[in-house]
Amino acid sequence: MQENAQAVVIGGGLVGCSILYHLAKLGWKDVVLLERDELTSGSTWHAAAGIHGLHDHNNISKLQYYTMQLYADLEKETGQGCGIFQPGSLYMAQTREREHQLRIQAAKARYFKVEFHELSIKEAQELHPLVDFNGIRCVMYEPDAGNVDPSGVTYAYAQGARALGAKIHRFTPVTATTPRSDGSWVVVTPEGSIHTEVVVNAAGLWGREVAAMAGFELPLMTMEHQYFVTESIPQIAQMERRLPSVADRDGEYYLRQEGEGLLVGAYEKDGRFWAEEGTPLDFGHELLPDDLERIEENIMRACERLPVLAEAGIKRIINGPMIWSPDSSALFGPVPELRNYFCCNGIIPGFSQSGGLGLLLAQWIVEGEPELDLFPWDLARYGDWATKSFTRARALDCYAHRFKIHFPYEERDAGRPTRMRPVYQRQKQLGAVFGLNYGWEHPLWYAADGIEAQEYYGFERQNCFDPVSEECKALRDSVGIIDISNFGKYEIKGSGAANWLNRVVANSVPTEIGRSCLTPLLGLRGGIAGDFTITKVDEDEFYMVGSGMAERYHQRFFDMVKRPDSVSFRSITSEWCGFNVAGPDSRELLQGLTDSDLSNESFRFTRSRRINIAGIDTLAIRVSFTGDLGWELYVPEEKQLELYDALLAAGETYPIRPVGGRSLLSLRIEKGYGSWGREYSPEYWPQEVGLERLIKLDKPEFIGRDAYLKIKDMAPREKLVMISIETTDADAVGGEPIFLLDGTPIGRISSGAYGHTVGKSLALGFVKTAHATPKTSIDVAVLGRSHDAVILEHSAFDPKGNRLRS
Repeated sequence: MQENAQAVVIGGGLVGCSILYHLAKLGWKDVVLLERDELTSGSTWHAAAGIHGLHDHNNISKLQYYTMQLYADLEKETGQGCGIFQPGSLYMAQTREREHQLRIQAAKARYFKVEFHELSIKEAQELHPLVDFNGIRCVMYEPDAGNVDPSGVTYAYAQGARALGAKIHRFTPVTATTPRSDGSWVVVTPEGSIHTEVVVNAAGLWGREVAAMAGFELPLMTMEHQYFVTESIPQIAQMERRLPSVADRDGEYYLRQEGEGLLVGAYEKDGRFWAEEGTPLDFGHELLPDDLERIEENIMRACERLPVLAEAGIKRIINGPMIWSPDSSALFGPVPELRNYFCCNGIIPGFSQSGGLGLLLAQWIVEGEPELDLFPWDLARYGDWATKSFTRARALDCYAHRFKIHFPYEERDAGRPTRMRPVYQRQKQLGAVFGLNYGWEHPLWYAADGIEAQEYYGFERQNCFDPVSEECKALRDSVGIIDISNFGKYEIKGSGAANWLNRVVANSVPTEIGRSCLTPLLGLRGGIAGDFTITKVDEDEFYMVGSGMAERYHQRFFDMVKRPDSVSFRSITSEWCGFNVAGPDSRELLQGLTDSDLSNESFRFTRSRRINIAGIDTLAIRVSFTGDLGWELYVPEEKQLELYDALLAAGETYPIRPVGGRSLLSLRIEKGYGSWGREYSPEYWPQEVGLERLIKLDKPEFIGRDAYLKIKDMAPREKLVMISIETTDADAVGGEPIFLLDGTPIGRISSGAYGHTVGKSLALGFVKTAHATPKTSIDVAVLGRSHDAVILEHSAFDPKGNRLRS
């Protein structure tokens, strides 16, 4: 065995072999894969191996379409058959909500210029004469969907990687991974050790064990999953073509042709955990004892939909383990706390995603950053708060509700609460309905007295619409208080702090105590990796606020710039809390609680000051994400409840109202403010989102500077615009395609909400530059259906910023 390598991939399943192949494709030839048993061991070999293209998240759709096309290319490139069957898939809706979901997907297909279209019941019956379509509201057809051979695809990746120079060692378990001071690793096996620049954990069922070798935990949980294959069915044996698969998600099963019979699987409500304490090291190509009674109800529904199934004999039963993350999405990317250690674990629809995940992880390793923003799959979306009990509860919830619709803004209760602030119970008493943000419970909206504090979900406007409207109007008319404790907060102090920060962010940090600035953080391709408010609170001391859910993600960037010993940098998100007090009466309310002068002449926009509010030392920053007059107030966590009560008590003079995150969404869209993860992403150039003015090229060094210099004079590919949509029962939420009136796709929505204080359904979105002209009439596919819309010239609320700066 060789002693040195550019990268070592641990795990010889589908995903590990894909990563190895794509590393070699990108020019890293000196790469090695280590597999403890035979290739395909673990979950790969027994998978049902379905493939499909469309996904709720647009970037995952791109990833999946790449994967589907790659299999045919792999066959040509390697000569290894992938067992590709693409008879298509019939997606059926039994409910109104499922019909909405399918129509939304069909609209996205028009945007992506792929096939996913509606069939009449008669047309669907002709494609699959064995299906009983009784009770079906609509049917969509995806012609390219189908399935592949699990072993064939894995071996095709392996052969392709070998042909490009990569090495594969089977029956070579990894026993240790040891970091070195230069950021490289030593990977130890019984056959010898390899010194490598990069380690990739693609160990599948053993992802937890391999992570533990490097000293960290992955939030993963193993569960049993069953499907069965029938004996030959005469009606299928007589067919001269392969039948399309059946996606009857409301029936909670999946079904496709296998040979001359059928393959049927289900995710039962009464799921079973397996090997909770760790996957046995001697497990490989074994199966678990079957227990079809657990999925009997699902099978009966499948039999009602395909009556021939009820008469078929069972040929074999597969009960094998799968490993789940808390949201059933991959744990993908570099581990922020380690150097040169990457993961790709917890992949459920692996055969739809293997190629794309392999390509993007290889890009991250070789080029420093993937071309697509995959934060919803980034392992950094979880932190230490994702405990084993949380992961267990969420994994079961994901498994049991595998085919349940994930509605916009849906918050699931499993595993919660995990982290609560001192005001949690008080907010609960006030009727707060909570959401989860990086483990923290935070108020989404408040139910009035006599109203159930429970949110219902759907694609159309739900029960929070009226309470959110009241909150928005209360803030715009007088004053509101928003809990912003879930924002990411950092303290940077010491001699050289300003110099270090200037080498991290793109704007120049404030030089005057009491001044604040908004600054982008650029990615390695020159896009927007983050946006922060930086305040100079004292000599050589700065307070920085950014996205809370991206805190661990941003850690990677902070660690890119060496920090001198004289500078300390630490997250204080857990230690400090915050409120945004905003609205036209916010000054008067706060002035009654402090001796400090809050007049506009004394305390201007983007200024800060340490002041005393109701006897509590507070850092006050005059900014507000609502777009209104307001202050962000930050105090140590132990003072949060005291400050909250004092602010509410002051409402006897000014009717201050608690305002939740749903309202903040509406208010910031009224103002046209972008948000990280929506409008700000490493994929988007600064000149496409209006942040180029905040990049100071007179600084000789900052993250992403060289990459930005290469793109700064290029015309924007798209532009971020504000849109007003004519709609009565639903609002854009993000991801909806934008078309010209002749049906030409020109963009997509990034965020949307009803603007309660301007009386319009609004959205922010990206439109091709040639069409990003104010007053342009466009078509936005809300609920998958055409809706008249227009690009606005200015923000819908206070376009000149008079309220903000008053």
